[in-house]
Amino acid sequence: MNIVTEPLKGGSALSRDYIDHFEKVSHLYGGDFRNKESRSRRADWLDSRESLRADRTQIAGCLRQYNEKHNSHDAVMASLALLEQPGTLVVTGGQQSGLFTGPLLVVYKAATTIMAAKEAAEQLGRPVVPLFWIAGEDHDWDEVNHTYVLNRTQEITKIKIEKSEEKRSSVSDIRVEEESWQQVVEQLDGLLQESDFKPQIMEFIRTSSFRADSMTDAFAKLMGSLFGKFGLILLDSADPNLRKLEQPFFTSLIMQNDALETAYMNSASDIVGAGYELQADVTAGNANLFYIHEGRLLLHKKDGIFTDRKGQVSFTRDELLEEVQAHPERFSNNVLTRPLMQDYVLPVLATVLGQGEIAYWAIPRRAFETIGGEMPLIIPRMSFTVVEGTLHKHMDKYQLSFEDVRQGLDHKRHEWLAAQDELGIERRFEETKTSFAAMYEPLIEQLGTVQAGLLKLGNNNKEKILDQITFLQAKAQDAMAKQNEAAIRQWERIELSLMPLGKLQERVYNIMYYLNRYGLVWLDELMTVEPDYSGTHRIIYM
Repeated sequence: MNIVTEPLKGGSALSRDYIDHFEKVSHLYGGDFRNKESRSRRADWLDSRESLRADRTQIAGCLRQYNEKHNSHDAVMASLALLEQPGTLVVTGGQQSGLFTGPLLVVYKAATTIMAAKEAAEQLGRPVVPLFWIAGEDHDWDEVNHTYVLNRTQEITKIKIEKSEEKRSSVSDIRVEEESWQQVVEQLDGLLQESDFKPQIMEFIRTSSFRADSMTDAFAKLMGSLFGKFGLILLDSADPNLRKLEQPFFTSLIMQNDALETAYMNSASDIVGAGYELQADVTAGNANLFYIHEGRLLLHKKDGIFTDRKGQVSFTRDELLEEVQAHPERFSNNVLTRPLMQDYVLPVLATVLGQGEIAYWAIPRRAFETIGGEMPLIIPRMSFTVVEGTLHKHMDKYQLSFEDVRQGLDHKRHEWLAAQDELGIERRFEETKTSFAAMYEPLIEQLGTVQAGLLKLGNNNKEKILDQITFLQAKAQDAMAKQNEAAIRQWERIELSLMPLGKLQERVYNIMYYLNRYGLVWLDELMTVEPDYSGTHRIIYM
């Protein structure tokens, strides 16, 4: 691997300022992870709050039960043993479960979490373990039920899995039948080219998928296969056993719901007042909690009653408190209360976020203060684009930079094709059309003095002739393109590999294509890359 920095302008203005000009937005966040003093202050503060969080022994026990089932590597058990000990801190990352781990950015987020935890442990001189928070309580099935790979002919292909039920449930609660797993696994097998590594890759995909009841189960098993040896603990936010331990904090979220609503609204006002756009909805009356009842229902407050938009459920505050005492498994966080819950469950030193997440995490800033907390440090996720060797040679051949590819290659491809036109066909056609019009238009005008109808007829005739010349010009251009067909395919492959669907590669493609090409050692090498928490995009030249 050869790693080259490639700064990109992307994300919201707020996330860019967080990364590049932290001093401008420090009032919207906690400390800066890149500052060693901020890490030390956060660690000391967490020590002082030990008794106010969930019992770490019970949390570790719950996580051990989950990881023994999905992620039983010795290194993970060692991380859990450390987590049980007072003073151990956590660096978290998280994502929705995705098919075959979803897009590459999920892998990069897990890698960032592991590296950041290791670095923090060395700097602080105390245990810091990595944990990946699987957002299994989310219900957007269409966001996680597919992934993309480059097939054997270097075309982008979407793989999609079907669910066995239609109700709006949390992803962890949606059952996926073995037949559906078999279909997508065999589809992936048919799409990936043959390689020395393919049997091993397909084996652990089959092992993780065919024993999985849900997308989250399969995701956890695959993530464990990839990252368990690095000690990455996995947590499913929809785990019923975890819900029982979260019950006291759900009670607090209900008891302080009005104050939290005010805090979210004030933070939103701070963000907009600073000239930034909100990256998540903040609406009056939103309880920012879900209730599980024939699906996942977002609760709102109206006249002192907690209810959903359609009125399927209705609780007074006291009734809701009784319900959470009796059935904590029926409650679920949204994007604005999950950060608060994460801080109750774990001693979070820092959390790894993508640029979009960095922007909306500013909204809970005041909510942390409302519950007597402090926002954890935020680490920008590492970001990469993989450029394979042959592709790199093609880019050099056509003198293309990554920025050229990112902006779109249509113009440069057209310029290159024009340069291959040694006969000057395009120029000569344009000259011919100009010369013809210059000769023909005076004649048409003269004919118009003979008879008025001839002027219109002449103009129509001129346009038809020009259309015919343009038609022949297009045919000539097609012939030129056919003559350079192999080169055009190289241009297309560059664009398709690096900017599929007009997006960064890490937002589209699945890791299995690259593991199939380079083996599991590819991930091992990625884990040795120098950590970079500056939010800068980097190119991996293979």
